[in-house]
Amino acid sequence: MLALNLPAYETKLTVSEGKQQIFDVLRKSYVALTPEEWVRQHFVHYLINSKSYPARLMGNEVPITLNGTKRRCDTVVYNRALKPCVIIEYKAPDVRITKEVFAQISRYNLKLKVDYLIISNGLQHYCCRMDYVNNTFTFLNEIPEYEKIL
Repeated sequence: MLALNLPAYETKLTVSEGKQQIFDVLRKSYVALTPEEWVRQHFVHYLINSKSYPARLMGNEVPITLNGTKRRCDTVVYNRALKPCVIIEYKAPDVRITKEVFAQISRYNLKLKVDYLIISNGLQHYCCRMDYVNNTFTFLNEIPEYEKIL
């Protein structure tokens, strides 16, 4: 797989029915190794190991219903009261991050109303803080530590 703009970690890979799989530390199971999943696993480990995000307060493939349609948020981070506070959307490294990607995560946020939105393709990472009082958002220069998002 492609090298990412994220710290390396010791991946756990296996092959099942001829298809490569990677261990998902949050779901505690092996999942299909796709380019997007490669990004997700690296980003989750980055948050846990470099930004002190508690794994027990994170979920992958979190289901939501939006306008009667079932969707899945790639990763959701919760505060200690188990309220969602961050939505993360991943794309494969060869997928450009466009305004359509921001529109997608914004639609998910209509349901969850979190304080932070993060998008990453493993090479570029964007984080914005929502301001619901002024109905705006601010892009941050870096992903905040867990304690700073609370």
